[in-house]
Amino acid sequence: MKHVLATLALATMFAAPSAALAQAAPQPIISTYRAAPGHQVELLKWLAQQDSIAEAAGVPKGQLYAHANGASWDYLVIQPPTTPQQQAAVEAAAKKMNLPAGPAAGIELRKHIAEHTDTAVAGPMSAAEFLKVIGAQ
Repeated sequence: MKHVLATLALATMFAAPSAALAQAAPQPIISTYRAAPGHQVELLKWLAQQDSIAEAAGVPKGQLYAHANGASWDYLVIQPPTTPQQQAAVEAAAKKMNLPAGPAAGIELRKHIAEHTDTAVAGPMSAAEFLKVIGAQ
């Protein structure tokens, strides 16, 4: 019973901030990629291709971080937030460049990865700013 009450208390505590943050869409996306064995270069080429598509669409490119030590991911990419109109421009640019777009781009990506994660985030902001968002300051 204590576990259930603690879970409900946590859910209630985070419900309001989640609603406030959801209104601040679009959100940046942080993706981690673990390359399939032998596909490091192909994955990097795919990521570079996505940068070319973004550039052609007039959308900011993602920021790439290469793994140096620690967890099992190879690359981390922070994608800036995009509007639906910007996403449509990205899809149109990919098609104009005869590159996979939409779900087909995901199929192409999966040829080169063992796994990946995508996480929508709020930020960037300081801890003090987030304390204000959640009403704890």
